Amino acid sequence: FLPLNHVYERMLNTLYIYLGVSIYFAESLETIGDNLKEVQPQIFATVPRLLEKVYDKIVAKGDSLTGIKRKLFFWALNLGLRYEVNGANGWWYETQLKLANKLVFSKWREALGGKVVAVCSGGAALQPRLARVFNAAKITVLEGYGLTETSPVISVNNFEPDSIRFGTVGPVLKNVEVKIAEDGEILMKGPSLMLGYYKRDDATAEVIDKDGWFHTGDIGEFVEGRFLKITDRKKEIFKTSGGKYIAPLLIENKLKESPFIEQALVIGEGQKFASALIVPAFAYLREWCSRKGIPYTTNEEMIKKKEVIDRITAEVEKTNAELAQYEKIKMPQLLPREWSIEKGEMTPKLSLKRKVILEANKHLIDKIYGSASVTA
Repeated sequence: FLPLNHVYERMLNTLYIYLGVSIYFAESLETIGDNLKEVQPQIFATVPRLLEKVYDKIVAKGDSLTGIKRKLFFWALNLGLRYEVNGANGWWYETQLKLANKLVFSKWREALGGKVVAVCSGGAALQPRLARVFNAAKITVLEGYGLTETSPVISVNNFEPDSIRFGTVGPVLKNVEVKIAEDGEILMKGPSLMLGYYKRDDATAEVIDKDGWFHTGDIGEFVEGRFLKITDRKKEIFKTSGGKYIAPLLIENKLKESPFIEQALVIGEGQKFASALIVPAFAYLREWCSRKGIPYTTNEEMIKKKEVIDRITAEVEKTNAELAQYEKIKMPQLLPREWSIEKGEMTPKLSLKRKVILEANKHLIDKIYGSASVTA
């Protein structure tokens, strides 16, 4: 699911060849479902965006069920969303989970070919709830972290005893050193660190200090003194006019937990309050509008309907309830289409290009703040 020239994909393919593992490529995005059933893979690497889409598709299918089947589906789903490793929820929970795996989650595994041992997720932050529910369904999702400059893995959740924690990128590799700088930045040192940027000593000196520590540009912390957790990109954290710092990534991932929200970009640098540009989950929203008898002809018309605006605003308020006062999202604006690679709004690993999106939606930002600002 990553370009073949992406360092993570190149590393994995080299590893697969070294180990004598067969490599298969999906014919297209449209045929992935059929290809998974045909190949029956044991492992595949992906980015969080794809797992989000798989999850949303599963939930939408469950939402279309009726009667006892629908009740069973959401009972199992809610059970999975509470999953903890090492049987931490107790014997009664584990007993229920066994039943849920037999009645509901077995169908999830069949949809992925039935033989998946592990799904490796990287390239962006994975929503902890997705890691929980897939692991509950015996589809082991292992989130990791690294950069091109670090060849690429720095840390990863893994199959070693007690080596998975949801919401983290796992323990640091055994031959890698990591420390957290005073400002929260993650620093790395080890044999997998690059020698430097080709013929760019100046650029190299900017990221590798005199003691040999590589400055990743990511903000993080250690959980339980062992599991690395990424909280945001250093350059993406912004300050409001009130002097409060906001980490947009955490809020965006929280917003995307709603089945009504597909994509979100939090803004507000230098402004009095934080806001957000939101792309609704149109497949889910269309079905909702149909059930509610809300007429529309296009996405543009749909997102202007008062009922739709009110419904998504209610979802935003659910996120606001978990945020500090200065982080709360006000005046969110809805967009009529998904951001994409083709339009230059996303990277090949499906991360948002914030500057491009901000520039393209300047009119909406002006509407929110009543100014010509396009900063995040």
